[in-house]
Amino acid sequence: MSMLTPPGMGGKYRITGDVYPRMRRPHRRRRIVLGAAAAALVLGAAGWGTLQLVDVFSGDGETKTTAGKQADCKPAATPSPQPAAAALPKPAQITVNVYNATPRSGLAKTTADELKKRGFVIGKVGNAPAAYDKKVTGTGLLLGAPGAVKGTFPVVGTQLKGTTTKVDTRSTADVDLIIGTAFKTLDPKAAADAALVALNKPKPVPGRC
Repeated sequence: MSMLTPPGMGGKYRITGDVYPRMRRPHRRRRIVLGAAAAALVLGAAGWGTLQLVDVFSGDGETKTTAGKQADCKPAATPSPQPAAAALPKPAQITVNVYNATPRSGLAKTTADELKKRGFVIGKVGNAPAAYDKKVTGTGLLLGAPGAVKGTFPVVGTQLKGTTTKVDTRSTADVDLIIGTAFKTLDPKAAADAALVALNKPKPVPGRC
């Protein structure tokens, strides 16, 4: 064996001239290093994802949007107490004058009789004044003092849908129901009673965020 023959080569490879066999390191070490780096990367990503999930489910007292930002949503502040609205009058506290402004006869009396059965106090009954006779095209017109707008008008209006309202200069609390040409009959009592209950039931104010 030549002294230039690398040990362990068993004389199989001899160095002659200027050509040498290339001695390469085994690839096993490189594979181990790459595998360890990949494992570390996977474990790091898994740990980060777990931390995010913990933050989402624990909340840490915060609400987050889908974009990952804290939602600017705070509980609505408790509103300051408001003065109670004035109670609406009951039918027994309302005097209604019934006038017929249509060419059909008998409507004022039959309507007044039905309103009386429903608890209203009936005042005058007859034909409409010349200023309104055959000039009310809807189902009816409620006429009264300015104070009736938020009290008496809504209550009487539960008995007949489609009525319009108008104020005058009277100082009394009574109201006029002037029957118009589109009138057929008062609303059914059950429907009118339901409308009256809904009118007196306060509506809750929804909370806002």
